[in-house]
Amino acid sequence: MADCAMTRAAWREQIAALAFLTPALICFLAFLVAPLIATAVFCVVEIDRFTFRMTFVGLENFLYVYEDERFWKTFANTFLFIAMAVAGNVGLGLLLAGLLDRALPSALRYFLRLAYFLPVLIATAFVSYIWKFLFDFDLGAINYYIRLLGLPPVGWLTDTRVAMVSVVIMDVWKHVGFFMLILLAALQAVPRELREAAQVDGAGPVRIFVSVTIPCIAPALLFCVAYATIGGLQVYDSMRILTNGGPGDATRSVVMYMFSEAFGAGELAFGAVSAFTLLVVIAAIVSIQMSLSRRWIR
Repeated sequence: MADCAMTRAAWREQIAALAFLTPALICFLAFLVAPLIATAVFCVVEIDRFTFRMTFVGLENFLYVYEDERFWKTFANTFLFIAMAVAGNVGLGLLLAGLLDRALPSALRYFLRLAYFLPVLIATAFVSYIWKFLFDFDLGAINYYIRLLGLPPVGWLTDTRVAMVSVVIMDVWKHVGFFMLILLAALQAVPRELREAAQVDGAGPVRIFVSVTIPCIAPALLFCVAYATIGGLQVYDSMRILTNGGPGDATRSVVMYMFSEAFGAGELAFGAVSAFTLLVVIAAIVSIQMSLSRRWIR
């Protein structure tokens, strides 16, 4: 009888757990699994725009997209953005975290944390419109002060040489506070005894930072790099608002290409191929980062 009662209690717990998990499972199926299956189907079919009839075409959609030079141009733009944005966000975030990881008054430390983190809470679209005004060639505040210095104005959003840099500047301004907080928490968790022991052994500040601090915060650094990389691969709204992919295709990202093909040109299949390719690239990059982390983090 006792065993029967325990079995009934276990079944009740499992049913209760399933009841609590059901809403999350439904959302998971509706917003992740179903779109993923639909994308996989769209990749290998041709859709009639008027009748919505689907015809199996195999790999023809992949061949069309991969033969499009604009697709590879957008991939190059995306990786250029990632290289600059990751270096800016993680590098500057680590620098700011190091500056705040000092004996500062509590009120000043809290104020600086809040000041750097506030942009993270603001919608990217709103921030992009503000920076678009600041970068404006004729009326922008940045060029206004450049002219006051007697220098020629810069086409921040219209010059192919600096347009991507402008997008990166906005991205770093908005997101660096997020990485700063993560790295600051990691720095504050480094045992002071390790640094003091290194100082006693005669190590300088640079040696202590490289040999003691960096290994201790390596997991946080890896997370920041992976997070910034994945975010960079999916960049869309800032480029869409600031430059709309221009001048030419100088700042057009993979997601912008995917959106324009799927909803601008009405070619859902080509957009699906772009999305599927991006998913594979993200999975590959994350796998490489995880495999490298096993050697880096001990």
